[in-house]
Amino acid sequence: MNEVDAPVRDAPGPAGPGGPGPGDLRTLLDEGTRAVVDRGDLRTGRDRFERAFRVAESAGEDRAMAVAALGFGGLWAHEHRTVAGSVLLESRIRRALETLDPRSSLALRLRIRLAGEGDYRNSDTTAVLELLEQARAGQNPMARAEALSLAHHCLIGPEHGALRRELAAELVAESFRTARRSDLLMGLLWQTVDMFLDGDPHAERCLSELRGLLAEQDHLAVGFVVSAMEVMLAVRAGRLDEAETLARACTERGIAAGDVNATVWRAAQLVTIRWYQGRIVELVPLLSEMVNSPTLSAVDDHALAALAVAAVTAGDRRKAVSALATLCGHDLGDLPRSSSWMVTMHGVAEAAFLLDDTATAARVHELLSPYAHLPIVGSLAVACFGSAHHALGVAALTVGDIDRAVAHLRDAVRQNLALGHWPAVTASWERLAMALVRAGRPDEADAVRREMAVAAGSAGPPPGTDGASGPRGRDQDPPGQDGRDRRGQDHDRANGDRKNPGRGDPAPKDRDGRNRNGRDEGGKDEGGPEQEGQEQDGQELPPASCTRLGRKWRVGFGGRSVLVDHSVGMLHLVVLIANPRQEIRAVDLVAGLTALDGAAERSVPSGQRALDRVAMREYRGRLARLRVELDEFQAAGDHERAAVAQAEHDWLVGQLASATGLAGRARRFPDGGERSRVAVSKAVRRALDRIAAADPVIGEHLRHAVHTGVRCSYWPA
Repeated sequence: MNEVDAPVRDAPGPAGPGGPGPGDLRTLLDEGTRAVVDRGDLRTGRDRFERAFRVAESAGEDRAMAVAALGFGGLWAHEHRTVAGSVLLESRIRRALETLDPRSSLALRLRIRLAGEGDYRNSDTTAVLELLEQARAGQNPMARAEALSLAHHCLIGPEHGALRRELAAELVAESFRTARRSDLLMGLLWQTVDMFLDGDPHAERCLSELRGLLAEQDHLAVGFVVSAMEVMLAVRAGRLDEAETLARACTERGIAAGDVNATVWRAAQLVTIRWYQGRIVELVPLLSEMVNSPTLSAVDDHALAALAVAAVTAGDRRKAVSALATLCGHDLGDLPRSSSWMVTMHGVAEAAFLLDDTATAARVHELLSPYAHLPIVGSLAVACFGSAHHALGVAALTVGDIDRAVAHLRDAVRQNLALGHWPAVTASWERLAMALVRAGRPDEADAVRREMAVAAGSAGPPPGTDGASGPRGRDQDPPGQDGRDRRGQDHDRANGDRKNPGRGDPAPKDRDGRNRNGRDEGGKDEGGPEQEGQEQDGQELPPASCTRLGRKWRVGFGGRSVLVDHSVGMLHLVVLIANPRQEIRAVDLVAGLTALDGAAERSVPSGQRALDRVAMREYRGRLARLRVELDEFQAAGDHERAAVAQAEHDWLVGQLASATGLAGRARRFPDGGERSRVAVSKAVRRALDRIAAADPVIGEHLRHAVHTGVRCSYWPA
């Protein structure tokens, strides 16, 4: 062994009584090494090496100072995320290098760490790969192992798959020379990550081997990554509630390990789960904070893309456009090809689709096309959004290249099935059906929907999605110019002379004994078969439901649900569905909207209040309770529940504003006539078309149950 590579010798401590002696310095270095190498306890390791560096520097112990500087870097590249932390690490390494023989293996290990830190931040690999070759030519296996692991971490972009696999395999082999268990764990971990990033069907085999080693003896840092992979696999299986529970446990493991990614990965996991739940809008507050967090890696842009999607889904177009513009910069191609690049491209594709940004969508398609064969996996396999063909299909759909979109989305369905990613399968099926409708191939779209229904029927609702798989975006299928629906039927059936039946009363009957909806009391259409989703085996299904989710509505019926965009027609449907078997005048439905912009003040008031006194009192009471809940959630840092409460608060404020005039007096509906009837009928038809395009069963039910005219109503059975 070279003189400069010898262990730290006893040396006098700093001058003065009570100063730490050589034994204390050795203890700190030993404790730091055991913490990082044996237990994966990065927090304790940083603490011990930090203290050891200060003691060694004060005592003039150059070699001990170098060992402490190397250990302070940790296990991964870029553990020190803040500017101050990063500069401190590199300054200590440079300070230590000044004291060492440049030919020593310790000096080589320090240069490897320095190169790894710089290359990772700059999304480069030149320096660390050059030093890897020097380590291969040398005699120190620890230098080779550290160079292999750091180089692998810098090569985490989608274009480096083959080289990464070579490095991971070499690291496993090198671990038997270093005799360090952490090198074996890291080699197996990198192999597992590579297989997930490549969509290898044997990835879980490698993960099982890694789990077995951790079961024998835990390693906090590696175990944290494995627990994050478990979250990703639960999402793929459609077990979204379980995934959220696992994500909380994963965060706790990350905090225990002292890993800076604990909170970052938690946010990424929530984005994935909420996306497939159709609840991404809830994360706008969290993502607004996250995009400026110093805990994000210098090359991580996924939070900005997620914010753009969440903001436009919530109706905040200005914030979404700003986030997307910030992300794209001069050219979207300038973004670093980091471990989050694929996920970022997925978010940009979805945001461009929702914003109808054809230029950005075209650029996404160009950049992502070389990696169409890969799954969209984030970081060290901690999140997965399915096949890259899905994002490419969405981009093609945005620019109007429908045939290419259909081809991409068919490939996406196939690859997502191979991955076992059921929420992504559902999402790709839904987008494929949309693309086929736009391509003028409705029969093929119906076949896709039937395939979805068969899959849902064999395993309950579409796994993890409750029938909704994330924001569906704009639906550009226009209604017919004559205002009739796709079957040519006119829903304007209501008789304006009917009396208003009470809630729960049967529909008024014609002289032949059938009700005026064209059904007998059994709920069947005259001369027609029983409608799916209305009455099965003598069991009457509950009526439809509508729930607001930001700028979208979740429409449910018979155990099915679907997300549709907000529209005027949806507002009318919400009122009708909330008041089944009651007739509501078209002029009253219009009044609820015109009051928002003051149009009601320019109309002749009728005698009916927009909200009665009891309703207004209940609304105000609920507002007071919501303000208390908001304060509690915000004080506790519970951003998710605070966002939900804020959304309900804002909605109630809008309802009260539309129902009250000057001095808080109840605003009265304006009278109307034929213009209101036509406006409501057309708006409702368009909403029904969108629902039917997304879910034919729900659409069919509503088309038979919703009636518009001078008076409008919803008759669920």
